[in-house]
Amino acid sequence: MTALQRPKAERERGMRKIRWGILGTGAIAHKFATGIAACADAELAAVGSRRQETAEKFGSEFHIPRRHASYESLAADPEVDAVYVSTPHPMHKENSILCLKAGKAVLCEKPFTINAEGAREVIRLARKKKVFLMEAMWARFQPVQVKVREMLAAGAIGEARMVQSDFGFRTEVNPKGRLFDPELGGGALLDVGVYNLALASMIFGTPRDVKALAHLGETGVDEEAAVILGYEGGRLAVSTTAVRTQTAHEAAIFGTTGWIRIDKPWWRANGLVLTVHGKGDTHIETPMTSNGYNYEAEEVMSCLRAGKLESAAMPLDETLSIMKTMDKIRAQWGLEYPME
Repeated sequence: MTALQRPKAERERGMRKIRWGILGTGAIAHKFATGIAACADAELAAVGSRRQETAEKFGSEFHIPRRHASYESLAADPEVDAVYVSTPHPMHKENSILCLKAGKAVLCEKPFTINAEGAREVIRLARKKKVFLMEAMWARFQPVQVKVREMLAAGAIGEARMVQSDFGFRTEVNPKGRLFDPELGGGALLDVGVYNLALASMIFGTPRDVKALAHLGETGVDEEAAVILGYEGGRLAVSTTAVRTQTAHEAAIFGTTGWIRIDKPWWRANGLVLTVHGKGDTHIETPMTSNGYNYEAEEVMSCLRAGKLESAAMPLDETLSIMKTMDKIRAQWGLEYPME
C-alpha cells in the first residue's frame, strides 16, 4: 500500500501535493507537463529519460528538480508518487510494470498496450500489488465528455442508438517514424482510432459484433480504416480513422428524441450542440482550462486521495475491453506487429 492509499483520516493529517514523475520526454510528455502546471495539488517532481542530456533539457524547460538518466532510476525515486508513462506504444507494458513494481501509481498513455494480452498482464500486476493504474484517455475527462455523460444519463436525447466519429490526419510516409513503423506499433488505429473506440465504449460498452476494413500501406500498417461496432438491441457505432487522410474531426450521438453533436475537433472540444426533435438546437459551452491534459491528472489525484485503485470514469476492465476490440479489428486486417 502506497502512502497515498493510507486510511483517509491519516492522509488528511499530512495532506500534501502529489508528486509526479514523467517517463519519456517526447511531444505528448510536453503536453502533459504543461497540463500539470494547471493543477494546484500537483508537483512535477521528476523526469526520466534514456539519456541524461535529454532529461536535463526537459527538466530545465519545465523547472523539474529531479532529472534521471534512466527509467529505472525514475521508478525508484522516493520523491515520486505517480508516474505518467509517455513512451511509444510497444514500451507501455514494460514501463508500466517497472513503475508498478516500484509501488508507483501509473497513468499510462493510450493505447494502453500493443494488445489485450499485454493489458491483462499490466492490470493483473496492479491489482495484485494494490497500486493505482489508469489509461491516459485524456478526452474522457474533459468537460465536454463529462457533459455528454450527464446528458445521456438524464435522457436528453432519449435512448442513444448510434454514434458516429472520425479522427484522421494527413502526414507524409516515414517508414522509420512511429506512425508507419510496425516495430513501433504504427498505424492509425492504435494512434488515433482508439479515440473513436473509447467514445463508443463510453456510451455503449463492449461491442457484440466488430466489422472493419483498412488500407494497409507500404510498411504494412493501417493508413486508413473504417470500423462498425454492433451492440445489443441493434445499436451501432461507426468510425473512420487515418494517418494519410485529413478527416472532418466530427462526433455525434443520435438518440430516439434528438442528438448531440460535439464541437470540432471533438476530442478536445469546448462545447456541443443539443438538438431535440421539434425544439431546435441549443449550444452548450464546456470550456477547458489549460490544455486539457490537466483533467486526467486531476482524476488520478482525486482517486489517490480517496484511496482508490482505479478510476470509475476509465476503469481497467473497460481499457481491457477496448484493447480486445482493437485486437479483433487488426485480426480482420491480418495486421500483427513483430513483437507479438
